[in-house]
Amino acid sequence: MTDQNEPDPLDSFEEIIEAETTRDPDLAVIEAGSRTLRTQGGPPEADVPARPEDPEIDRALREVEAELATRWGETKLEPSVTRIAALMDVLGEPQRSYPSIHITGTNGKTSTARMVEALLGAFELRTGRYTSPHVQSITERISLDGAPITAERFIETYQDIRPYVEMVDSQQEFRLSFFEVLTGMAYAAFADAPVDVAVVEVGMGGSWDATNVIDGDVAVVTPIDLDHTDRLGSTPGEIAGEKAGIVKQGATVILAQQPVDAAQVLLKRAVEVDATVAREGLEFGVVDRQVAVGGQLLTLRGLGGEYTEVYLPLHGAHQAHNAAVALAAVEAFFGVGAQRAEPVDIDTVRKAFAAVASPGRLEVVRRSPTVVLDAAHNPAGARAAAEAIGEAFQFSRLIGVVGASADKNVRGLLEAFEPVFAEIVVTQNSSHRAMDADELAAIAVEVFGDERVQVEPRLPDALEAAITLAEEEGEFAGGGVLVTGSVITVGEARLLLGRG
Repeated sequence: MTDQNEPDPLDSFEEIIEAETTRDPDLAVIEAGSRTLRTQGGPPEADVPARPEDPEIDRALREVEAELATRWGETKLEPSVTRIAALMDVLGEPQRSYPSIHITGTNGKTSTARMVEALLGAFELRTGRYTSPHVQSITERISLDGAPITAERFIETYQDIRPYVEMVDSQQEFRLSFFEVLTGMAYAAFADAPVDVAVVEVGMGGSWDATNVIDGDVAVVTPIDLDHTDRLGSTPGEIAGEKAGIVKQGATVILAQQPVDAAQVLLKRAVEVDATVAREGLEFGVVDRQVAVGGQLLTLRGLGGEYTEVYLPLHGAHQAHNAAVALAAVEAFFGVGAQRAEPVDIDTVRKAFAAVASPGRLEVVRRSPTVVLDAAHNPAGARAAAEAIGEAFQFSRLIGVVGASADKNVRGLLEAFEPVFAEIVVTQNSSHRAMDADELAAIAVEVFGDERVQVEPRLPDALEAAITLAEEEGEFAGGGVLVTGSVITVGEARLLLGRG
């Protein structure tokens, strides 16, 4: 029997819960001390493949990309899983041949998927990961054993399923979309490998997303915020209604911190399908985090206990929370908290997290001056990036390079970055969805004032202008550049700056 005067070991975690849940759920962070962990080396190299060196393979890959480009793009949707279900049927239901972890949410899905993949791989499971969009190469979307599939395998997978795709096209009112074909390719590649477990990121929404022909043993919901409001709803609760569709009968649901109305919808869905729920801030969470060289040092509370001294080579409170969610998802997959009470091996967890890379997520691609890339494309993502870059880099002067998509809340994104950008260079990427640089500049002038805004429609010119501005204070003054606003902008900047 416990002495009533003895402190309850859960008290400290209850304090953490209270601290976390009284703050913005997307940016909640337990304040850590100022001690800095001195680590050797930097973050792992991001696994972004370059174009194939063999000209024949490169030509074949371009032909596949051109064929896929004739289909509906990812922003044109007919909300139904009818076509992808028909494709799965003629392929022999490949998505049923392995268990899966299904991830939805507004921000943090790809980073969380990469962490889940790293953890599963460290426990010697063969993984397949499907994420979107890609940063530079379309082959990034489908990974086996922790690495993007080769261009050769991508081409072979497309050629293998192409006759079946054409068969379904001929029978449906609308042809399969770009994203639906890629989803079919991923599920077929995973079955062919074969994988022990698939880690699948939703493209948009949940219930009618093409990925939702799997029955995820574990469903993960990262923080929900406003994005794609024209298709998903105008409130977090409405958006949660769509995303809740990935929660299947008897599954385990891992919920990141959510707005109240979103949490209510997700919990109601869990009750309806008899799913087990684990909530960040209650059943698991971030106990402590400290800024470290190249990342952060974490103490995480998992479903099976506490995991201390976990080094994560990614920046920002949001990535710490993604790590907590990923750990809980993997614990749930292994039955921790249900069939077993003890935690998974802590040394394996530490090894896995230390090897995580997430291209285009506060990724440093140049020094002197430092150039950082971040794929934030909505206000919530921008707020997280703005807080994290201030914490991790401490630039004396930060120049922003922003190229955004026209269908996004660009004003909200710019307002989130306004406190941290000394000046902003507005530009546009090569996508047909890109907002015109002059149109973006007009909004930027309203947010930043005319003197802080420079317009360079060509991204190479924008990068050069920003680097010049950052260098104005001198080599050792601590100026930096953040390229952001769109995954496409980040990917193109990454290529221009010699990565990939």
